[in-house]
Amino acid sequence: MIPRALLKRVTIRYLPFSDAASDDLPLGQLLRLSLFQISVGMATVMLLGTLNRVMIVELDVPATIVAAMIAIPVLVAPFRALLGWKSDTYRSAIGWKRIPYLWFGTLYQFGGLAIMPMALLVLSGDRTLDWPVAGYLGAATAFLLTGLGMHMTQTAGLALAADRADEETRPRVVALLYVSFLAGMALAAVVVGWLLRDFSPLRLVQVIQGTAVVTLLLNVIALWKQERVRPMSREERSKPRPLFRDAWADFTSGGDAGRLLVVVFLGTMAFNMQDVLLEPYGGEILGLSVSATTLLTALWAGGALVGFALAARWLARGIDPHRMAAGGLLIGLVAFSAVIFSAPTQAPALFFTGAALIGLGGGLFAVATLTAAMTMPTGSAAGRGLALGAWGAAQATAAGLSIFIGGTARDLVNHAAGTGVFGEALATPATGYSVVYHAEIGLIFLTLIALGPLVRARPIGIREPVKLGLADFPT
Repeated sequence: MIPRALLKRVTIRYLPFSDAASDDLPLGQLLRLSLFQISVGMATVMLLGTLNRVMIVELDVPATIVAAMIAIPVLVAPFRALLGWKSDTYRSAIGWKRIPYLWFGTLYQFGGLAIMPMALLVLSGDRTLDWPVAGYLGAATAFLLTGLGMHMTQTAGLALAADRADEETRPRVVALLYVSFLAGMALAAVVVGWLLRDFSPLRLVQVIQGTAVVTLLLNVIALWKQERVRPMSREERSKPRPLFRDAWADFTSGGDAGRLLVVVFLGTMAFNMQDVLLEPYGGEILGLSVSATTLLTALWAGGALVGFALAARWLARGIDPHRMAAGGLLIGLVAFSAVIFSAPTQAPALFFTGAALIGLGGGLFAVATLTAAMTMPTGSAAGRGLALGAWGAAQATAAGLSIFIGGTARDLVNHAAGTGVFGEALATPATGYSVVYHAEIGLIFLTLIALGPLVRARPIGIREPVKLGLADFPT
């Protein structure tokens, strides 16, 4: 018979995230709570992956309108800090703070997905009354509700998980939640793609509204009995809540919060501007096949996981996270240089190496800056929800803007190059891509400039070990 102590050691060592549980957050409740990340991952795939293709190809909606609709959830992202602060300071008779925001975020997310297929069909011209503005209003409302629900659910859910976890297990808890988010995206991409292989308007309605129902079920299961009831008296509930500007001032009073958010914003733009261009670059400029370019996502993800592992090891040794972020930026310089030089040299191997290094540098930068944000001192009025919301706002806003700017810049530059504005030598399709990659290198240098004072503010040497945690990894 296997001794219980040995079995426990083997289980903790080899089963992923088995050591993330604690007395206040058992493994069963933790796994159940992680379901909200799966629903957010599903909605992310629907908005950014499936629906844009369906709207452009099957529904024949102009690409400009599709881009505008997809950009609507990004416009909501800056309000994540406000949503997080609201959940920090929410007062109810039973004492819940996070559950109400999880619930209403679920309702918004469900409602947006529920009305989305009908709105898209009206937008595509399938309507009885000739009133085109109805399609625009319906689609914009659907995307707005879904985006607002995603941001509210994720911010409140992550804050709840961080509240319930103790200091020792919190890094592993939030890492589990990040893996759940990726799992939700992967599962939704496979299942939704398979269900829509034979497209029809009825099938579109069934798939999207089915996703709405699954979202509601997952989130209700996730939030059930996750927050303890702490009754509040009428006097406690009637006390005036702190103002958001005071809480924000407390959050930034640590001295480095504002600069760190600037670093996160610039660095995220630098690493994400190529998101929609890397595969087209490989196919159009290097002549790679579709099967070859599909390897890019795997290489990028593999590089990001290596960066995560390196960050975990280095943080455990007490390496300063700001210096680690600078290392990630320097890797990014090498990565984008490799991608740029792969075109004139026609070297696919150099291109694939650059893609892997982009994931490595970006992952290392994101984990390092997030760790710095988590360990930054804040004032008394600034809660965990505000900090997570500010981080998520900076990440999501920068990612959305950078993708839009990258795609637009590539089209405008290639159009100008094709008409001979830049001369005969630059009248090639590679010019637009090259401009975007050079712009990302410039943004990396700007990020290093902004990061410099944060590195100088800390003495060189080993700090206290920091346990790695992804409190709100880029969504």
